[in-house]
Amino acid sequence: MDGRQPRPGSRVSRRDVLRLGAGTVGAAMLGAAGCAPNANKATGGGGGGGGALVFLSTQLRPVEEAEKMRQKILADYGGKVDFLGEDAGPFNDRIEAEARAGKGTVGVIGGEHGDMASLAAQDRLMDLTDLTQQLADRGFNEDYLELAKLGGDKPLYIPWMQASYVMVARKEALDLAPAGLDTKQGVTYEQVTAWAKAIADKEKSKRFGLPLADDGLIHRFLQGFTYPSYTGGLNTTFKSSDASKMWEWLKSTWAYANPQSTSYAFMQEPLQGGEVWLAWDHVARMIEALRGNPEGFVAFACPVGPKGLGYLAVLNGLAIPKTAPNPDESKKLITYLTDPKTMAVTAREVGFFPPTKSQELPADVDEGIKAEAAALASQAGNPKALTSLLPVGLGAKSGAYNDVFRSALEGIVLKGKPIGQVLDAEAKTLQGVLDQTKAKCWKPDPESSGTCKVG
Repeated sequence: MDGRQPRPGSRVSRRDVLRLGAGTVGAAMLGAAGCAPNANKATGGGGGGGGALVFLSTQLRPVEEAEKMRQKILADYGGKVDFLGEDAGPFNDRIEAEARAGKGTVGVIGGEHGDMASLAAQDRLMDLTDLTQQLADRGFNEDYLELAKLGGDKPLYIPWMQASYVMVARKEALDLAPAGLDTKQGVTYEQVTAWAKAIADKEKSKRFGLPLADDGLIHRFLQGFTYPSYTGGLNTTFKSSDASKMWEWLKSTWAYANPQSTSYAFMQEPLQGGEVWLAWDHVARMIEALRGNPEGFVAFACPVGPKGLGYLAVLNGLAIPKTAPNPDESKKLITYLTDPKTMAVTAREVGFFPPTKSQELPADVDEGIKAEAAALASQAGNPKALTSLLPVGLGAKSGAYNDVFRSALEGIVLKGKPIGQVLDAEAKTLQGVLDQTKAKCWKPDPESSGTCKVG
């Protein structure tokens, strides 16, 4: 559920989260979400009483977004739905428990591609070939339809919504951009460094920003953007010579980063306050800056590196568990949620975009959403685009996997340790995580027949 947590309240470190078994750092609710695991469930708990269809989702869990789902997105649905937002751990536990019982209450499940992959590996999802054919007019991205097959020959989920990460700059930073830089045509990593330096030199203050807080998403910056852009891969190129070049870039650029970046989780806040003039983050963590002052900011695609424009496609899907009590009603809800009108409401209310080839947003969508949609379209449409996926097949080890990248950054960038020494040590930990989960490689790495091997 990258990017969708509420702002942090009391903070628990990512290592505490791992000890608590809370799954991915990005989705951790304890501390990172500042609430109890079931604080945002619908009244009445998980029963789906009164004949309601139970919709269990790892997405749109925060209280405000869950209420928008219930009150806005589901408003015109012709039936009763009990929408339950849940963390990945309890989400998987419930589906597994119902599968073992041979009888279920959950009718529809919503989650990231990786959530679906874990369930598919246990043979918990219904074949949705017929529904996919019925929804052929939706204009889904063909790559997403292929991903929905989860490595097989039958679709096991329907694309629901998508998001990603972008760059945002304050308007006053534009005058300090390097000569020849055009945010509409694409920027390079070297230009980002030069831009950050120019801002620091002019303002006598470091104003480049990255979300390094425990509940920030800096690990996604490495996994989905810098590593693919510099190495063309991720796990298979983790300690390569190209990876060393990437880390050298990050070290040099960090020299112009606001030191408070280690405490930033949502970049919209330092952008709004002027502490940061140039930043990277998830669209959901930038949107309030763009909504609050659309004339004061510009959103644009992430940088291009030696191997291309690496970017992380956050794809969410809708599936039906094999134990669903009423599959026909489940299909009706999925049909409703993927209707263009409903997808437009979803974009307007929660900032997730249709998983379609083109982005046709309604006229009443605010300027902030339009700015992010344009940046995402520019990113995906760049001829050098190199799509990456969120980690697949890691289950409860997702947090440990993310921790490897954070630890590497801490050692190389914050503590100044030798790059090769740090990468050699972290590569062993990384391989250990992959071995324990028997996870195969995922994009941008080439497909593997067995456990992904760190290179």
